[in-house]
Amino acid sequence: MSNSVFQSVIVQLRDISDRTFGVIDTEGCVVSCTDMSILGERWTDAALKVGSAADGVVTFAQKSFKAIVGSSNSFEYAVFCSGDDETAKSFCQMAYIALNDAKTFYEEKHDRGTFVKNIIMDNILPGDIYIRAKELHFATDAPRAVFLIRQVGHSDVSTVDVLAGMFPDKMQDFVLSINETDIAVVKQITGGATPEDLEKIAQSMEDTLKNELRIKTVIGIGTVAEHLRELADSYKEAQTAIDVGKVFDTEKSIINYENLGIGRLIYQLPTTLCEIFLSEVFKKNSIDSLDQETLFTINKFFENNLNVSETSRKLFVHRNTLVYRLEKIKKLTGLDLRQFDHAIVFKVALMVRKYLSSRETR
Repeated sequence: MSNSVFQSVIVQLRDISDRTFGVIDTEGCVVSCTDMSILGERWTDAALKVGSAADGVVTFAQKSFKAIVGSSNSFEYAVFCSGDDETAKSFCQMAYIALNDAKTFYEEKHDRGTFVKNIIMDNILPGDIYIRAKELHFATDAPRAVFLIRQVGHSDVSTVDVLAGMFPDKMQDFVLSINETDIAVVKQITGGATPEDLEKIAQSMEDTLKNELRIKTVIGIGTVAEHLRELADSYKEAQTAIDVGKVFDTEKSIINYENLGIGRLIYQLPTTLCEIFLSEVFKKNSIDSLDQETLFTINKFFENNLNVSETSRKLFVHRNTLVYRLEKIKKLTGLDLRQFDHAIVFKVALMVRKYLSSRETR
């Protein structure tokens, strides 16, 4: 970052006290100071002392130092104040607060990753996106994909580093920590990338995290954002993909928003409407009256595209046995699954019941 940011704050500290204030970098070089004559001096021993005890105020050579740490909690700079008495330590703490805030503000203003995170989290006004993109020389209309990686079971702080290693181009690709379990990857892609291409990228992330960290993940993929302002929508879609997949595609670990189908619509329905729908469909008997064997038969029938012969073969039963089961289902529910329209209604009803069950367990 620019040392002029530190210098502008340091200059104002001259009005507080006649003490000398300044900043050194990790090599001990004085990069900013109220005493211009010592700018550029190198205090290697002081840097080593601060680096070995980066938490509190340390004293060395009649000066008080406090480390300014970076995003990885490592020593990046240290503020100092002349003197090693209690007053000097207090002044050093005050200077640290001012300089650390200035550093944070500068990095947030000039950091492309922070800019992208603010977009996906809706922490920036749409009009400001254009202004900030111009300041950061950021391409606004490049296609980008948003992946949301959710760690399941246990989380590992190294996940961000592993993913960052997979996408080293920090000018185009961004790995953003959202919370303890969620990490967003915003990747610039080539025009014309297919959903299959995106799923391959997600698969490589899942495999890498599984092999290197033994972490189980669920990955949601949003639709491709053709413009920066669409990134927030794509991120929300990736979240929805995970949430909907948790209900309807429990066996899948990679869920693309574009493949959610009718599950996405059902997930947005109010529960009262869902309950009314089920009561209207199953006038004779509730869907809960169907036993597990019957439900298994129904699901196999759907999996085999309502083909009686193929389903009976997969179930290892005679064709007439399956027909008998389907007739039994018709008597219980009033729906003949061999008819396409009835099958659609029944399939939707099963999904609605599954959705209601997921809501009950929350």
